[in-house]
This record gives sequence, structure tokens and C-alpha cells, in this order.
Amino acid sequence: MKARQSVWNWIMVPGFLVGAWLAGFLLFVVQMPSQVDDVETHTDAIVVLTGGSERITTGLLLLDHGLADRLFVSGVHKGVDTVEILKVAHADLSKNVVSRIDLGHLADDTVGNADETAQWVKANSIRSVRLVTAAYHMQRSLWEFHRVMPDTKIIPHPVFPDHGRSGQIGYALLLASEYSKYAVARIRYTLRTGEAS
Repeated sequence: MKARQSVWNWIMVPGFLVGAWLAGFLLFVVQMPSQVDDVETHTDAIVVLTGGSERITTGLLLLDHGLADRLFVSGVHKGVDTVEILKVAHADLSKNVVSRIDLGHLADDTVGNADETAQWVKANSIRSVRLVTAAYHMQRSLWEFHRVMPDTKIIPHPVFPDHGRSGQIGYALLLASEYSKYAVARIRYTLRTGEAS
């Protein structure tokens, strides 16, 4: 009897964990942004998280169109300057616009992006930002940013990179990986603070 109970427990626990992961993953996919909901609100700054050329191009266009006073690009490789950023984005901006671009070279992941941006926001008295990153990355980014900047207004501005090369399976694996990182971040925060995330 005890042996059967033990076997049943070994089946139930993994099954519960898999079911919880799948339920969370489905909710994550449903809540993933499919469009930019706010394209008009002016913010103090635009923040771009590196990871795709379309993110930087979008951020530069938003700055050029006057949707913010400044642009901060977080997670830039060391040694890369504004001139190289503009070349990658094929952007030709006026000196006045270029002078309002700052680069962060400290972050190498989403947690680092949030911490690096929080320091820049505080140093520059920024009260509102428009956050530019990929749609699949937006939920985790928003959560990390709100965690370290609870008093800063954050407007999400997702971009939608083409995943044609990776195919549907590759894209599904990307989403699964991103959701897993998101779930781990929230669980880690809850265990560290004792507060529900």
C-alpha cells in the first residue's frame, strides 16, 4: 500500500508541475502584446533594450518624431558608441537628436537592463519612459522594470521581429524559454522577499 502511495506521489508531483507550467505558459502567450496600444503619449525618455536591430531603429524613430526628450539604450556592448549604433540602424539624425542619446554598457540580461535603467532614470530625474523591446520579451521586462522603478510611469512599445527563419517550432521554443525565465524571475523574487509577485 505504501509503495503504491509512493509511486502515485512520484506521478502526481511532476504532473502537477507540468500542468502548472502549461497553464502559465498559455496565459503568458494570451497576454503577449499583439500591437502598440499607445503611440501618442509623450514621455520623458525612451528606453531601448538591445537584442535586435528593429528595437534600436524603432527607438530612434520615436525620438526623432518627438515622443520623448531623451533616449537610453541599455545593454550595449562595451566599445560600441552612438555613431556605430546609428550605422547599425541606418539612421541619419540631426546633431540635436543625436545629442539626446545615452548608452548603457553594464547590463547583460533583463535584470541588468532594469537596474542599469533605474540608475539612469534616477540620475536624470526621469519620471516616465516608453519601453521598447520585442513583444515576447515585454512581460518580463515590464515586471523587472516595475520591480526597481515602482514610481516611474512605463509605457510598453513592443516591436515584432520576423521569426520566419526559425519557423513555428523555433518560435514556440523561444516563447517557452522566455516564459520559463519570466516564471523563474517571479518565483525567485517571492522566495527572496516572501512577498507574492
